[in-house]
Amino acid sequence: GIGYGVAVGLSRAGADVVIVSRKQNELAKAAQMIANETGGKVIGISADICSVKGCYDLVDKVAKQFGHIDILYNGSGLNIRKSVLDYQEDDWDRVMDVQIKYVFFMSQAVEKHMIANNIKGKIINVGSINCEIAIRNIVAYVTAKGGISQITMAMANELADYGISVNAIGPGYVITEMTQAVFDDPENMQKFINRIPLRSIGLPEDMAGLCVFLASEASGYVTGQTITID
Repeated sequence: GIGYGVAVGLSRAGADVVIVSRKQNELAKAAQMIANETGGKVIGISADICSVKGCYDLVDKVAKQFGHIDILYNGSGLNIRKSVLDYQEDDWDRVMDVQIKYVFFMSQAVEKHMIANNIKGKIINVGSINCEIAIRNIVAYVTAKGGISQITMAMANELADYGISVNAIGPGYVITEMTQAVFDDPENMQKFINRIPLRSIGLPEDMAGLCVFLASEASGYVTGQTITID
């Protein structure tokens, strides 16, 4: 999804890239595809980032392999589409674990690594246009994405003491595996397009440019922001 497009952009800009998910076979394939496209160094590491220990273990693995971590892109996502009247506790907890808990503890693990190694790093969270608007039938998702903006500001405020910048991107409507079913409906597709001035749905690669900016020295005086890509 969006993470793949951003990984390509960062690799093309010169970053050594580690991509992370649960399935090593899919990671290996994706890493090879990115490396073939960009000529960069790209590896995949499988990890359970829904546990605090998993986040810290991942940071240790990456630090041992690369020596240090300069950039964290928090791109993991989950959405459960149900009415507010039908949402169950397990639905709510699953979305919050992936969208909020993981972002906090993954960031915390990387922040401690950056501080210990005197790295003035960059953290990029993934919010959404739903940080500011609320679409029907995704109540936990919009709640979590609103929280991403607040986590971003809170972390930026505290970590400025160490020269670490924290920002978030806020994608609008983007075609990914998670949203494909919505856009497969021609009526839905037209409804969304009618609301977009450019009259087109975003693609994962459209998200990369802002992330490259936020990961680079060009954004040295930008922190605590959620910037919409729409």
